[in-house]
Amino acid sequence: MNTERVNLATNLPQSGFIRQHHSMLMAVHQLTDVLLIWGILALFVSLGDYGWAVCYQIAAFLSSICYHIFAHKNGLYFSWRGQSLFTEVRTVITTWLVVLGALLTVVFVFELNESYGGGVMIAWALAVPVAISFYRVSARIVLREMRRTGVNTRRVAIVGAKEPGLTLARSILQSAWMGLDVAGFFDNRVIVGAKPLDGEDLQVLGDIEFLKAQARAGEFDDIYIALPMREEETIKDLVEYLANSSCCVHIVPDVFTFKMLNARSREIGGLPVVSVYDTPFDSFDALIKRLEDVVLSSIILCLIAVPMLFIAAAVKWTSKGPAIFKQRRYGINGEEIMVWKFRSMTTCDNGDVVVQATKGDLRITKLGAFLRKTSLDELPQFINVLQGKMSIVGPRPHAVAHNELYRDKISGYMQRHLVKPGITGWAQVNGWRGETDTIEKMEKRIEFDLFYIRNWSIWMDLRVILLTCFRGFGGA
Repeated sequence: MNTERVNLATNLPQSGFIRQHHSMLMAVHQLTDVLLIWGILALFVSLGDYGWAVCYQIAAFLSSICYHIFAHKNGLYFSWRGQSLFTEVRTVITTWLVVLGALLTVVFVFELNESYGGGVMIAWALAVPVAISFYRVSARIVLREMRRTGVNTRRVAIVGAKEPGLTLARSILQSAWMGLDVAGFFDNRVIVGAKPLDGEDLQVLGDIEFLKAQARAGEFDDIYIALPMREEETIKDLVEYLANSSCCVHIVPDVFTFKMLNARSREIGGLPVVSVYDTPFDSFDALIKRLEDVVLSSIILCLIAVPMLFIAAAVKWTSKGPAIFKQRRYGINGEEIMVWKFRSMTTCDNGDVVVQATKGDLRITKLGAFLRKTSLDELPQFINVLQGKMSIVGPRPHAVAHNELYRDKISGYMQRHLVKPGITGWAQVNGWRGETDTIEKMEKRIEFDLFYIRNWSIWMDLRVILLTCFRGFGGA
């Protein structure tokens, strides 16, 4: 192998000052958030001529403390370099909504609602996320412009001149606003001086031993290790060596790991682990999801109680059998649950063999056909949601017999049970509802279910619910 080294001196800009002042920047974010929360409330109280009473001081204190805690939880006080601006603003709004929920709980529990001016609190509740988002956007714009001019940049070296190192390099080059300047690649497997990225001048600057020398000399701010998992010993040795450098070191999973479902890192007893298959709901997110389900299902059940009584009476009157059909299905973690529906067929299949309903199925009653077409047969499942067995949004629960049929035929099929099954889901609002008479149709449904699990957010749930209002419920 050619061991010629490429001179780095002409390729690397001066180190960015934000590297040394990152902690100070995060402290500025924290202080600004507190000042905005207190200042906006004080402003509206003053304009409303209410006087800065103790109740408003308590509200400002509690909300600023809660915001600080939840903002840390959601990563708002860590570096957002490389993240989308929309995601940051969405996180700000989500965090503030959680704070408002906590504050409202305190107000109602201690019956303090009469102490506050309603107009003042509503204006404050709306103004704070707007102000914090405006500040965040402004700060990001200023930092982006600084990065474009080279003032706030970080020097980057990529270890691995094949995928996923090349994918990482492309992403960085296409996103100048991140302020990352790629010096080049380092790889024992590729000849020095090669240009592995089509259309770009980035070169393989040397092997990994040369990288170690450059890192020790402080030539880089960040080093991204993008080697395949089979290079375990090389990665381990490099990571151990770089512990004695001043570089920030990141490991980029290879293409195989990228394709794994919902992979994320965490610590158990100080030991770092990567979750390959995992639920998106940790303790905090599970609480938010459950709160969403309880509030919405309670409201919906109050609205549909009378129509449900009429539907139940009609089912009972038009055909023999129970009004409510209960079928065994898999819930979260693969546990069996009983899912409720208005009976729409003359049979109640619930055994080891369940024949899917098809178009023109003779088992479907006349009323049942209408209920299935309008998704009204799914309404009793809001009771399942209130019981905690289901969620309003999630992968549709399949009959146990169907699960046993498809789990060995479709890769990742059982991963849909990492979350509670839903009345409606991402697959259903995208057209994959009802009959799945081919393996290809079921594969598409599972593909959308797994996408939902990987990308869950409260906003995604609200979007699915809104789309369901126009397109109907799950149907499965």
